[in-house]
Amino acid sequence: MITVNEAKRYLRIEEDFTEEDEDVGALVSAAEKYLKNAGCLLNPDDEMAKLAVKMLTIHWYENREPIGNGDKLAFGLQSLITQLQHCFEEGEPST
Repeated sequence: MITVNEAKRYLRIEEDFTEEDEDVGALVSAAEKYLKNAGCLLNPDDEMAKLAVKMLTIHWYENREPIGNGDKLAFGLQSLITQLQHCFEEGEPST
């Protein structure tokens, strides 16, 4: 859905700084899986879905402490997730 370099730009990490590429890639993959498991429709061409992946990735990147210091999901991200959960493909009923 998004590349490691797209995520790094969103995180404001220089593209030539590759030390954290593996971690960023893992966060992107985890964000996509998290959203799918939450019932979100993830169309790879949907900018809203891409933004949700980026926002979840940055949230986890900035809250990497193992215990209790992570903030709750930002309202904007939670709102995107809710919308993506209720999206449907064109021609598909919205029930």
